[in-house]
Amino acid sequence: MPAVYAGHISQVVWLHPPWAQQISEGKHHFLVGKDLSTTTIRVTGTDHYFLSDGLYVPADQLENQKPLNLHVILINPTEASNSQEENGEVASAKRLKLNTDDTASTASASSSVAPGDLDHSTPSLKKKELQNASAPNKAETLSECSASSSFSECPIREVVKDVCQVLQKGDAYVLDIDLDFFSVKNPFKEMYTQTEYELLQELYNFKKPHRNATEEGLLDCVENRVHQLEDLEAAFADLCDSDDEETLQKWASYPGMKPLVQLVHSLKTRMESPDYEMVHQAGLTCDYVELPHHVSTEEEIEGLIQSIKVLLKDMPKPTLVTVARSSLDDYCPSEQVDIIQEKVLNLLGSVYGTLDVHLDYSSTASSL
Repeated sequence: MPAVYAGHISQVVWLHPPWAQQISEGKHHFLVGKDLSTTTIRVTGTDHYFLSDGLYVPADQLENQKPLNLHVILINPTEASNSQEENGEVASAKRLKLNTDDTASTASASSSVAPGDLDHSTPSLKKKELQNASAPNKAETLSECSASSSFSECPIREVVKDVCQVLQKGDAYVLDIDLDFFSVKNPFKEMYTQTEYELLQELYNFKKPHRNATEEGLLDCVENRVHQLEDLEAAFADLCDSDDEETLQKWASYPGMKPLVQLVHSLKTRMESPDYEMVHQAGLTCDYVELPHHVSTEEEIEGLIQSIKVLLKDMPKPTLVTVARSSLDDYCPSEQVDIIQEKVLNLLGSVYGTLDVHLDYSSTASSL
């Protein structure tokens, strides 16, 4: 969002695997700007992803508004029997060319494109964190396949058309690949018991607004959510200082906080000194949908690699490629991250040729 607010990015394409459903499928238009009352970055997007974090405000409460077009597209693993066929179809397709003399932008197993002559009119409030592609000019309707309700039925060649349509709007883009796209864990499910995790879900549950909520209804939803999260943050901060029964019962008397008693008692039976700050961080991920948790098989990883290969072979060369390992926070399984990274680098090398690789987590860099 800071990059959008700064004017560097105006189009984002989030390519997601079947098990990552944080943002609703399709095309979303909204504004990013500075909230006049809090001076923090907020959005007009009304997807649950933004509402549950308390980020929504009406357009008239934002200054320095920047438009963002967000495209959410499903990528399915390519089946082994289809891999050769798909590669053959895409190899003959004509690539787009970008004018690299103009402003650069960013993309990840998403991509982003730099801004240009986007229509700065305020979009109507529609449903809406990558993985993305962004472009600078006014976005047009995606291909018939994407415009239909069933992205899952779209073959990878149709996704290529959709992404290339977005990239045509920009002058340069960044390809950002997160390795947990290929295989992902919810680390909190290993830190807490099933009962504890269910109690966190109950405590941090996000009450969604009505389907056709008015602006007033959306504001009430966000206000209630912000108060809920503030109370939970204060409660766990208090428990860091003292988790005696008196403190626990005080917070349990707050509306919706009764499960806190059972949660803390359970934690204290397993741990001498529970990390309540971590418990709160875990709770923040328990709102309207669980974090993705899908440790992929070798076949699934290879299938996704092949899908991305088909996609990249028909896209213009990015200005920059960034890769996030997501291993220190345990989202990408530690036993798979190096294997996935090797596969991704081999994929990039096969599509783009020699790579200048900089390993930020290592003191060495290499050319592959």
